Amino acid sequence: MEIAQDHKRRPLLPGARTGREPERSIRPGPRRTPAELVAATQRDRLLDGIARTVAEKGYAGARISDICRAAGVTRPVFYEQFAGKEDAVLAAYRSGVRLVVQAMEQEHRRAGSGGDWPAAVRAALAELLAILAGTPAFAAMLVEVEGIGGAGRAEREVLLRSFRTFFDEAPPAPPGVVGEELVDAVIGAVHLALYRRISQGAAHTLPDLLPTLLCVVLAPFGARAAHEVP
Repeated sequence: MEIAQDHKRRPLLPGARTGREPERSIRPGPRRTPAELVAATQRDRLLDGIARTVAEKGYAGARISDICRAAGVTRPVFYEQFAGKEDAVLAAYRSGVRLVVQAMEQEHRRAGSGGDWPAAVRAALAELLAILAGTPAFAAMLVEVEGIGGAGRAEREVLLRSFRTFFDEAPPAPPGVVGEELVDAVIGAVHLALYRRISQGAAHTLPDLLPTLLCVVLAPFGARAAHEVP
């Protein structure tokens, strides 16, 4: 999906827009729109419709007809893009996760260019929280994806493993502690904090978690972020 034109140029995750925005409609006329553009636009609208419908009704309660209505497309168009509801929800989840991780990596590199790992962590976490708070419909998918079952849990594990790269420049683990296990434990704790806040319907308050998450991430490595953790 496209990048938002704001001062931070944050990504537009699935659910950030409605599928029925007039400027996203395919208008009939003498100048035929290329089939590839039509398909891409319809898929983009469907991703928004999927996220919004799942956020509103939950994975179990979301119906394909609801998704199509939210996206402003027909059922045949839906099935041109996806094999079914599970396939569609996983596609929307993967699309959003990819954009979130890319944005975090960009902020991590920018803030950590001088070798300041705590600053890089702070920037990446702040970006994560801001993006999810700005798109609560997609944030809800971090909870609802587990309703898919095994495939959803597998996607969650892929996401959590992708966060390991943010610890490549971390200080060594304390003596007697296995570094990889410590990293996974920290990542799991961060995910749980996000999960709880989102499942309570308070995704818009996620940025308030930044000081807590900084403590969770940095303290096990004996590090601290200036002006953030006392």
